[in-house]
Amino acid sequence: MFISDAFAQAAGGAGEPSAFMQFLPFILIIGVFYFLMIRPQQKRMKEHKAMIGALRRGDNVVTSGGIVAKVSKVIDDHEVELEISSGVKVKVIKSTISTVVGKPAPANDTIEKK
Repeated sequence: MFISDAFAQAAGGAGEPSAFMQFLPFILIIGVFYFLMIRPQQKRMKEHKAMIGALRRGDNVVTSGGIVAKVSKVIDDHEVELEISSGVKVKVIKSTISTVVGKPAPANDTIEKK
């Protein structure tokens, strides 16, 4: 009915793994997260910041709300004025611009010679 003391004791000789071996899976998971998630996100943020910094008058852009517009004026480091339609201009924060669709073509290339 009662378990004897010999059976209740732990088996000897096996030994516990070291503290480093216990934390090794966590270290590996952190490394995988860094290379697969954190590093690419930082790279995208850096590219987006460079794209926003290079905005010029005449660039065609798409905002994060899906509005396609043309940059009519760069106000300062944080704001830009977009022309949605002829005569319709809005001010937006630069960080809301998701992509630059295309640079405008030079003026003399758009005129057909007859």
